[in-house]
Amino acid sequence: MAIPKLIRITTVPISLEKLLEGQLTYMKNHFEVTAISADVERLKVYGAKHKVKVFPVEMTRQITPIKDLKTLLKLVRFLKKEQPAIVHTHTPKAGIVGMLASKLAGVPIRLHTVAGLPLMEATGKKRKLLETVERITYQCATKVYPNSKGLYDFIVAQNFTVDKKLKIIVKGSSNGIDTHYFDPELFTEEAKYDFKKELGISATDFVYVFVGRLVGDKGINELVQAFSEICRLKQSRAAKLLLVGSLETELDPLEASTLKLIKENKNIIAVGYQQDVRPYLAISDVLVFPSYREGFPNVVMQAGAMGLPSIVTEINGCNEIIEDSKNGLIIPRKNIEALVNAMIKMIDDQQLYLKLKQNARPMIVDRYQREEVWQALLEEYKSLLQEKGLSLDN
Repeated sequence: MAIPKLIRITTVPISLEKLLEGQLTYMKNHFEVTAISADVERLKVYGAKHKVKVFPVEMTRQITPIKDLKTLLKLVRFLKKEQPAIVHTHTPKAGIVGMLASKLAGVPIRLHTVAGLPLMEATGKKRKLLETVERITYQCATKVYPNSKGLYDFIVAQNFTVDKKLKIIVKGSSNGIDTHYFDPELFTEEAKYDFKKELGISATDFVYVFVGRLVGDKGINELVQAFSEICRLKQSRAAKLLLVGSLETELDPLEASTLKLIKENKNIIAVGYQQDVRPYLAISDVLVFPSYREGFPNVVMQAGAMGLPSIVTEINGCNEIIEDSKNGLIIPRKNIEALVNAMIKMIDDQQLYLKLKQNARPMIVDRYQREEVWQALLEEYKSLLQEKGLSLDN
């Protein structure tokens, strides 16, 4: 019997590389796997590295109806030819295009993972449009996987789909965390000292770190203002702010005043996108992640696995990984005063800080091991195949 075909679709390849890192390689032991995404050259590199088939299509995170229709038709033709047992999509654009194409092509098992909803910050006509996109996506899917309890509750509250279509895999997260890779023991004190020196950070500096896209929705405007206020207050202990991530200027750009502060404040160190964020987490004292909305943020798990407590906002995903005053602090979103107070508390309250740091890694290791997430998803695939009278023998 032929091995079943599994197709995974993301809008851009970085989601395959980072958000689903290692997962398609694991599934390749059980399925004939094809990865579909935009950016032909980057997708080819991904396919060659992970030894999976690829099929490039044009997609962007923006609203582009004509381009999306062309992609939809191209995808329908491909799926009719390939006849996969399962199509599993991630990210909003890949979700609407991939699920609609899969239904039109007669794919029996159509799955979509929800890892964040841009509509949460949208208003007016754009909000209505994005809500319609979600409803169509879920209607075309046979199963929908919110990757956090908060997203599950939001989808139910908004009546986007029927409850029986929804399921959370394990305890949340799309991919879990590789706690052997994200391990502070891999970095020696000497290596950390040298790296700090290279970045202009002294041994006594208290280092706040942010990892992610530098955009408004991630709370960067508030973070930079809060850190500037901390610098103004002249705390007894010197502080640095590490910004690790790409500056995006098209969708949701930062305010001009924020960009000015980043450029002028010598204690703010912006290092751009980094393939490996572990060295930056290793030399930091606390992750600050004041995002407006998330699905189930990988970086909060990564920081925790590296032994860092986190300051996060009271949003779904973040408030499931972090327990307030146990492995981090939870604050209201878009609240600069609360952010300043939490950041200062991490410096001033040594007893609290050490408690949070001590709990950080064990809580991640106990809850979000990557292999457990992969195995649970594989079991879900097997169960769905059986329901359709299909089999997965190996």
